Amino acid sequence: MAKLTKTAAQLVEEARARIDEVAASDLIAAMDDPETVIVDIRDVRELQKVGRIPGSVHAPRGMLEFWVDPDSPYYRDVFGQDGKRYVLHCASGWRSALAAAALEDMGFACAHLKGGFTAWKTAGGPVEDKA
Repeated sequence: MAKLTKTAAQLVEEARARIDEVAASDLIAAMDDPETVIVDIRDVRELQKVGRIPGSVHAPRGMLEFWVDPDSPYYRDVFGQDGKRYVLHCASGWRSALAAAALEDMGFACAHLKGGFTAWKTAGGPVEDKA
């Protein structure tokens, strides 16, 4: 195997240096704000196994860029709401950091939950059992 020029951890750190990170306590406080859209990018099996943030929108990581792009045949209207604050999350904040950086590169403003769903649960955030 060829030596990598960059590790996954380095990619995550580079992404985190240029995106907006939201603390779990701040997102818990904002979860009932109608202007905040929490986007869960985890695999559906993760949601089924450990639950999800109530009211969050599920957008699998592999489809996210296509669901956000209005020119894509996979576009989802939930991502076309003006004035909304989109906060992505995964399990630990690695995938969501990379995803937020990719969406920012596309011109889509968003943030990510620092520490992911794990931080959410540790901070006492509510969890729904079913995906």
